Amino acid sequence: MSATDRARRTNFLLDVTLFVICILLLTPLILLIANGFKTPQEMLVWPPTLFPKDPTLENFHKVFTETPLLRWMLNSFLFAILSTVAIVATSALAGYIIGKFPFRTINIIFILFLATAIIPFEVYMIPLYFQVKALGLLNSVGGLLVGYLVMSFGIFLIRQNVIASIPDELLEAARIDGAGELWIFWYVVLPLLRGPLAALAVLAFFQAWTAFAWPIIVMTRKKSFTIEVGLANFQSAYTVDLSLLSAASAAVMVPSVLAFVLLRRNFVEGIAASGMKE
Repeated sequence: MSATDRARRTNFLLDVTLFVICILLLTPLILLIANGFKTPQEMLVWPPTLFPKDPTLENFHKVFTETPLLRWMLNSFLFAILSTVAIVATSALAGYIIGKFPFRTINIIFILFLATAIIPFEVYMIPLYFQVKALGLLNSVGGLLVGYLVMSFGIFLIRQNVIASIPDELLEAARIDGAGELWIFWYVVLPLLRGPLAALAVLAFFQAWTAFAWPIIVMTRKKSFTIEVGLANFQSAYTVDLSLLSAASAAVMVPSVLAFVLLRRNFVEGIAASGMKE
């Protein structure tokens, strides 16, 4: 067997393996969407059916008419957008300063930022809750944002990219031409960091969108719930309404998938546009 034939055989086996893995990963997602169209009786059938025999929209009708699902989605979307903007802004500014102004005190601050990454959020979640309560920010987007304004990993990511992709000569040339530091940051540094910032935006958005522990203690009113807390509300003390929960989860996936597609496109464009041109 020639080297070309062996390479083709290897590539074919890799394609088959990846296809099987992809099917295995998509099966729970397909089953979740299919469950949203099943009747309560069909949900109890064993073994479970992959596709509904008698599809119905009753579950989706109940979800949108009997629960404030759209309000929960709006709360989560607003929270995720504001958190993403805050994290991208703070990470870009802090990462640039730490990466290009290496004073001893700044390095100490950077080490402290990294140290916070090893401390679980649950450790300081309760003290943070009492602070939010004292500020009167319970059941508000502002209260949610208190725990999601800064990301230590984001600062580290931007710092590494600033050091690796932005030469000091470029910044010095801008300063010689009379540019101020804010002008350099806005018109020189940020355009070169579009790729890393887009990747960070994806991480920050879905971190806030899927947040559960913090929103569940800050949001105590039903209309103030985020989508993750709202979905948990479908479970009572003794039962779980799988039909309604599946329908609600399927409906929630639509905006999250759209947001991922939009942010992913920006991520690819940012990578293509970043870097120095000779």
